[in-house]
Amino acid sequence: MQLGIVGLGKMGGNMRTRLRNAGHDVVGYDRDASISDVDSLESLVKALEGPRAVWIMVPSGDPTRDTVKALGELLSEGDIVIDGGNSRFTDDKVNAELLATKGVGYVDAGVSGGVWGLKNGYALMVGGSDENIARLMPIFEALKPEGEFGFVHAGGVGAGHYAKMVHNGIEYGLMHAYAEGYELLEASEVVTDVPAVVKSWREGTVIRSWLLDLLDRALEEDPGLADISGYSSDSGEGRWTVEEAIRLAVPLHVISASLFARFESRQDDSPAMKAVSALRNQFGGHAVKKAE
Repeated sequence: MQLGIVGLGKMGGNMRTRLRNAGHDVVGYDRDASISDVDSLESLVKALEGPRAVWIMVPSGDPTRDTVKALGELLSEGDIVIDGGNSRFTDDKVNAELLATKGVGYVDAGVSGGVWGLKNGYALMVGGSDENIARLMPIFEALKPEGEFGFVHAGGVGAGHYAKMVHNGIEYGLMHAYAEGYELLEASEVVTDVPAVVKSWREGTVIRSWLLDLLDRALEEDPGLADISGYSSDSGEGRWTVEEAIRLAVPLHVISASLFARFESRQDDSPAMKAVSALRNQFGGHAVKKAE
């Protein structure tokens, strides 16, 4: 099958390679001419035979919205656009309606797999019509991991990115649980080899996972994590997950706490904890550590 890909970064470039390895004809466009197959979106569309399918792998927000609009002006009736980035699910309805005025189909695809996807395959959560999903199945089959798992047609337009949003919210919570356990081990006077404990959990335990494998890998490279800052950013999907929980009145204790912990990581000296310290001093005369 023939496919165009817009955005050949860490994931888009590897997806192009995985699809080509599976025998598909892929034409990629990126603003970086050194990795691009063509010199413009116009050239990409011209290089594809109709009915076309174009997969977008650019940053969410305006870059994706602008790319959808540009493709809407270039594609023809019967073509399909797939947004494989981390767009908010509410953008999908807007994008689909815009393209529908041109007779162009739209599919949203939540993609998980990161830099390991080239070798292991990408977990795909897709949303769209049955007809469009069926047409794109050869692409999905080539990208997904081998076996029965790693792909779901989650529902109509928006369902793929919604599923990926919740997936990433869960990821926040899992990562923070591992992180807290690691910190407690490091603080212990009893455990003398923290990396070895983490490694021992990788088989036969109920907490084994790929994330745990990656923590073990990180500790092999840097046993004390001395070369890594504690600052942790967020891509937005954790926030969107919590916002949806508020909208639907669903309690998300762990995911919400893990999101707020990331905010705390960006503070050199927490104003909230300064206030706590001041209050303890005021009501109880507790000692206050002076700022350096």
